[in-house]
Parts: sequence; structure tokens; C-alpha cells
Amino acid sequence: MIGDMSPKRPWIQKIFIMKTFKILFLATIVSFSFTFIEHKPVLYIIGDSTVRNGDGTGRNGQVGWGSVIDVHFDTSKIDVRNLAIGGRSSRTFITDGRWDKILETLRKNDYVIMQFGHNDGGELDDTARARGTIRGIGEDSTEIYNPIRKMREVVYSYGWYMRKYVNDTKARGATAIVCSPIPRNEWKNGKVVRSGESYAGWAKQVAEQTGAHFIDLNDMIATEYEKMDTAKVHSFFPADHTHTSKEGAILNAQKVVEGIKELKSCDLKKYLLNK
Repeated sequence: MIGDMSPKRPWIQKIFIMKTFKILFLATIVSFSFTFIEHKPVLYIIGDSTVRNGDGTGRNGQVGWGSVIDVHFDTSKIDVRNLAIGGRSSRTFITDGRWDKILETLRKNDYVIMQFGHNDGGELDDTARARGTIRGIGEDSTEIYNPIRKMREVVYSYGWYMRKYVNDTKARGATAIVCSPIPRNEWKNGKVVRSGESYAGWAKQVAEQTGAHFIDLNDMIATEYEKMDTAKVHSFFPADHTHTSKEGAILNAQKVVEGIKELKSCDLKKYLLNK
């Protein structure tokens, strides 16, 4: 038996070597393929109903700017995900678990544009929404009983939550862009009322503190409104003084794009169709 099998061994070894070589060759090809497949960056947009109203379709006549901004980007090179949700503040977007969900997929070379403030001025612990934040950008906090979540909760300042978004984003190698909240349809002495002394100003201060990019959407849009016929501006707000129509959202999105183009050392602009 031993004498019969020995002549066949060289052939068995040859076949084994050939198969091994083939497997190694295929493994090398697959490895190189994965090496050259680049991660398609994602632009995450977070905020409240002025960024994404309802389900984002505009069927209620109200549209947030995040729902119409994708047309400005080459979506073959970057994914645009508008994950803003109506009724949320900088605090409740986090306590809802929405931010943690984004952090699960946020990667290096992604981008996060954030705009909060419209809902941060509410009560901290009311039975309707309990979504308010402490005014300002300090490190102060207070413990409350949250009747919505039915638990005790430590509530921080607007600036604290905004810093968390920026720091979490940067910790993952992604780019953070802070927007001041869009202005409401409120006028005084022929000028749009700005929030430079509150949320718009605080958003800017947070960006300066953290090294995030900043787009002063509040002032840019207000300035544009003041150039227009007031009746035209009023038509952008079909239901109230905060939520825009699709036409108003398109204008706001254009201002965001203008802001992106003006940012220094921010390469998000390379994904714009109209550079």
C-alpha cells in the first residue's frame, strides 16, 4: 500500500499548491478592491421643524430647508440625510436617542450641519413637552422631574448641548457646522427681528469656542427678507410666523449653500453642484 501511494503524492502536492495559490491570489484581489473603495461621505442635517417639517413632504404646506437642500449637492459623491425632526430642542434631540443613533454611523470625513434654538426657550419640566434648556452657553445645570419621560433628568444650557454635538462630531473625525436659527416673520421698525442677543449669538459663541464652522443663517436670511417686498416675505409663512412654505424653504436652503461656500477650510463645498 505504501509503495502504491507514493507515486501519487507529487500530484497531490501539486494540486494542493495550485489551489492554495489560487485562493491567495483571489484573497489579494479582494483585499485590494476593499482598499480602493472609498467611503462615500454623508452630510447629516439635524434640527427642528424649520429644518424638516412633518414627514418632509410638505403636504401640510410647510417645508423645512433641509428637505430641499439636496438638489444643491452631487449626490453621486455625497449622501445627504435630513434627520431633523419637528418639535425638538437641542436637548430633546439627544434625550430622544436620535443623536446616539447618528453617532452609530457617523464616520471620518462625514459632515454634520446643526440648527437648534426655536424650541429651546420652552419650560424645562412642563407637562406638554418639557423640552426647554437653560438660557446661554454656560456649564450650569439643574435637576428636574421630567413628566414626559417620567424620570429625573439633569438639564443643561443650550450651549452645553450644542458643544456636545460639535465635540462628538469632531471626535469621530467628522466636520461640524453650526447654523444660527432662521429668523421668524417678526418685524420692528421695518427690520426683521434678529436673535443675535440670544440663540443666534449663542450659536456663534459655541462655534467659536469649539472651532466649529459657523453660518449665520439668522442674519443672512433676515437681510434677504429686508431686500424683498414684505408681502412676499409674509407669503413664505402660510400658517404662523416660524414655519415656511416650500418657496421660503428654498430661499433658506440657498442661504445655507451660500454660507457653505464662504466657509474657510471646509471642503464640503467641493460636493456642491454649483461651486
